[in-house]
Amino acid sequence: MSNPFTGQPIESARRGLAAQLRSAQLDEAELDARILLGAALGLDLTGLIAQAARALTEAEASQLAQYAQRRIAGEPVARILGVCEFWGLPLRLSEATLIPRPDTETVVEHALELFREQPTSHRPRIADIGTGSGAILLALLHEIPAAFGVGTDLSLSALGTARGNAAALGLADRAAFVACSYAAALSGPFDLIVSNPPYIPSAEIPKLSVEVREHDPHLALDGGNDGYDAYRALIPQAAERLAPGGALIVEAGQGQARNIETLMTAAALSVDRPPKADLAGIPRAVSARKMPP
Repeated sequence: MSNPFTGQPIESARRGLAAQLRSAQLDEAELDARILLGAALGLDLTGLIAQAARALTEAEASQLAQYAQRRIAGEPVARILGVCEFWGLPLRLSEATLIPRPDTETVVEHALELFREQPTSHRPRIADIGTGSGAILLALLHEIPAAFGVGTDLSLSALGTARGNAAALGLADRAAFVACSYAAALSGPFDLIVSNPPYIPSAEIPKLSVEVREHDPHLALDGGNDGYDAYRALIPQAAERLAPGGALIVEAGQGQARNIETLMTAAALSVDRPPKADLAGIPRAVSARKMPP
């Protein structure tokens, strides 16, 4: 079967790919087409514009056709390319890690707000429970240059990805990664503990979009029968490991914030402010502090 991209000018190939993606009912077809074309050709936006009339080589057309096939089948662009931007930082992904999403940046924003309200006189210590690619932890270390952080995960593969991201961002000397269940292997005290735990009820996972259901690791999605298994485990562990005045911030799914606050209160943490909403208005970052004795 002939490749329709072979010999096509770059701009024609971009338009043709965007049309294919639109026909497949994919959102953001134009953006996806530009990103995939740039990756296939090794060009940024400026390069694509400057070389718009150049014809694709056979190798470039073959790579682009492969990308197109994978995207039309529902594989996310970030998964195809193996890289994603979070908090302005480029992060490598693996099969064991979620694609970091903009909603999760709300957790970073809220953690920074709480930290800056109550700065420490010592070197700040941060823990990221279920770190995945390291997204939340590395964003916080990037913003708090004096801090040291620890990321935990059950997946050795995910920890390897996070460790590689820390090295690539020049943060390896301020980050450590530990394989354990939630915070079980950690000893405190920590000034900030953050987490984006699995919170999708098990029965809801088959109903998720193919991009999530087929391409994100279920270990990082499945929150048990009611979606709260991870919170029940990690909140008491975090409460034990927080420094007095330290804050726990977790990501919540839609409609979960109030129940998470109840679990935090039961662990003797003080919920002193409403959750921080994401750009869609959904209460996304739920927090509590450990009050001094």
